[in-house]
Amino acid sequence: MITVICGTNRKNSNTHKFAKHYASVLRTKVEESVELLSLEDVQDGMLNAEMYEEQNVSSKLKEAQDAILIPSNKFVIITPEYNGSIPGVLKLFIDALSVRKIKETFGNKKALLVGVAMGRAGNLRGMEHLTGMMHHIGLTVHPDKLPISACHTLVDDSGKITDQACLDAIESQVDSFLQF
Repeated sequence: MITVICGTNRKNSNTHKFAKHYASVLRTKVEESVELLSLEDVQDGMLNAEMYEEQNVSSKLKEAQDAILIPSNKFVIITPEYNGSIPGVLKLFIDALSVRKIKETFGNKKALLVGVAMGRAGNLRGMEHLTGMMHHIGLTVHPDKLPISACHTLVDDSGKITDQACLDAIESQVDSFLQF
């Protein structure tokens, strides 16, 4: 199983549009199942003073971890740039998952990173921060990270990516990751 993670909980985000596109592209290229996990769907109850005790991990998070994340052998993480890095909710998500079954969730698995930003750098710095975290929890990160700059100009009103150069870059990155 491959899981595409939308690394923000912001509703109607550009990140979600790109995550949906990645999931769609992957579904045309592999026979295994491809899941799209948005942090909008698992955020409830994640942040609380007792979150670092296994018995207090939110039920939605446990369900996603057991049904989607543990069975996955590869992850595609799409993350927007927030304050020069990744959204706090993505870091919190990783922290919350580390409370139980961290090796089963992340150990010896592979990840592809995509940065999206309205600015020029496509979240390059955030992807480097995320790479360090991924290595720490046991994930191997594919070297072809794709920074997508001016992301809001690359999609139409319906959320479809319209820029051919961006579509080609995504295809190339996905093909390379599937061989990884």
